[in-house]
Amino acid sequence: MEPAAHSKLSKHLTIRELLKPHTASLLLGLLAVAGEGAANLLEPWPLKIVLDDVLRSRASHAWIMQRVHAFLGTDKLAVLKFACVAVLAIAVLDAVCTYAEKYLTTSVGQWVTYDLRRAIYSHIQRLSLAFHDQKRTGDLISRVTSDIDAIQSFITSGLLGSLINVITLLGMIGVMFYLNWRFTLIALSVAPVLFAIVYIYTRRIKSASRQVRKKEGQITSVVEEVLSSIRVVKAFAREDYEVKRLEEESLEGVEIALRARGLKAKLTPIVDIIVAVGTCLVLWFGARLALQGTLSAGSLVVFILYLGKMYKPMQELSKMTDTYSKAAVGYERIQEILETHKEIKDVRGARPAPRFKGEIEFDHVSFSYTPETPILKDVSFKVEPGQVAAIVGPTGAGKTSIISLIARFYDPTSGVVKIDGTDIKRFRQKTLRHQISFVLQDTMLFHAPVWQNIAYGKPEASRQEIIKAAELANASEFIDKLPEGYDTVLGERGMTLSGGQRQRIAIARAVIRSTPILLLDEPTSGLDSASEKLVFEALDRLMHGKTTIVIAHRLSTIRGADVIFVVQDGSIVESGDHEQLLQRGGLYAELHHLQFSPEEGVEAR
Repeated sequence: MEPAAHSKLSKHLTIRELLKPHTASLLLGLLAVAGEGAANLLEPWPLKIVLDDVLRSRASHAWIMQRVHAFLGTDKLAVLKFACVAVLAIAVLDAVCTYAEKYLTTSVGQWVTYDLRRAIYSHIQRLSLAFHDQKRTGDLISRVTSDIDAIQSFITSGLLGSLINVITLLGMIGVMFYLNWRFTLIALSVAPVLFAIVYIYTRRIKSASRQVRKKEGQITSVVEEVLSSIRVVKAFAREDYEVKRLEEESLEGVEIALRARGLKAKLTPIVDIIVAVGTCLVLWFGARLALQGTLSAGSLVVFILYLGKMYKPMQELSKMTDTYSKAAVGYERIQEILETHKEIKDVRGARPAPRFKGEIEFDHVSFSYTPETPILKDVSFKVEPGQVAAIVGPTGAGKTSIISLIARFYDPTSGVVKIDGTDIKRFRQKTLRHQISFVLQDTMLFHAPVWQNIAYGKPEASRQEIIKAAELANASEFIDKLPEGYDTVLGERGMTLSGGQRQRIAIARAVIRSTPILLLDEPTSGLDSASEKLVFEALDRLMHGKTTIVIAHRLSTIRGADVIFVVQDGSIVESGDHEQLLQRGGLYAELHHLQFSPEEGVEAR
């Protein structure tokens, strides 16, 4: 079965939708299940034939044996051969059907896992940054891995397995009623108690499994958070603290898991005791009926064998509560993500963005991440096509939020963000972002070859385009010195490179896209003088002819900007070029004075 054959899953996944693409496999699986059920029902009968028609002096008058005698005669040796062949035939039927059922359920389980993982990962990718700001990464990883694995385990071992047990149970009860209905009622007298116990414990086990899964997600989050920040941990010598933090989380997980395991451990022995009571009743009454001559020895043996087989499905169904509970909890957690609405979504009638000229306008824009904490307050400004605009201001003034709104990572709470005079909500998000390039302070590189990191925003780029972009970004000189050049695989997050090298690869990534709008967020922060010079040269080439908005703390980097917007407490308090703002003596002049000595105009050390 190929992935392309799978139907696109909706965000409200139901079991029916999950299994619909695999209808053919499930139907074959059901056929195999029917074969397994038939084999289980037939298995005791050859022994009954031997006891009642070979070892006894008079032949049985059961309708099955009448047909056997009609075909083979009454010769006991022939009947014995028939019984032996029947044992072998039933075993072959059971083996073939069991293999087919296991193979098909495993196949369906694997493909459902694929469909689920694709659906939830795709949905997570499309959720807004606001969602990711609130969710812990480790918990999301747990949902994509452990929760989906729990569903796969249930499909593989529980879905048709439970059906086999139910079919076998119903079939055996039917045959037992046919043999002796009074005796069957005695055998089934413990069933209501058994099912009541299983039902009560299933609910309690499911609740405990939900707590276990939640704690596992928290533990994964701690591990992911610490490993992704391992440099900070080592820099502050906090290894012991982080180990202790994980120990505390793990101890809580052990306590919760032990409570859940205690419930599961109690269920099996309780079921075994109830089954033993049922077996005692059958042996007591069955033996008395056999002694009275109202029940043949063969029928008693069939009853006892059926009894063991009947109680076994009950026991298996009770054990299945653990697998079912884990799968149900995993399914709930996956649905919770899939039912999370996209806060940033294409509006009805949104169209592909045309090639932008690059005019950017904020029209009375206000924004907040949470209602009680406003970030931007009634911000209005316009950047003309091809202009270089700088945004400066104290930390926390809302500078990064402005460029996040331009790319529509978030929507304003009021007001309109426009590009070329059109509300950006009227454009499809993907086509909007295809025309915007970013160079950020914290450059994120992937554990992949250098060329793939450069071409990340344009996967179809040729080798020549990648090399040209690296040259324009002043990155080719160090890339050529790497062990395998452009094919060198970088360490996770690009930590095997220096800050300046990572930044130049980020610039090459922006160069290769050649978009009309460029957003720069502290692109030279933390670089030494030599690296900063190379990065500035690359940025000058990158910014040529593009509408550029650059956020900067170091005012020396934006002196040549066409317009500078000064942001304070979420509002634009000044705007103009460098000289105009200095002459006004406002916040910009104050920031400039803090960074530079007024006499020499050099950056203060």
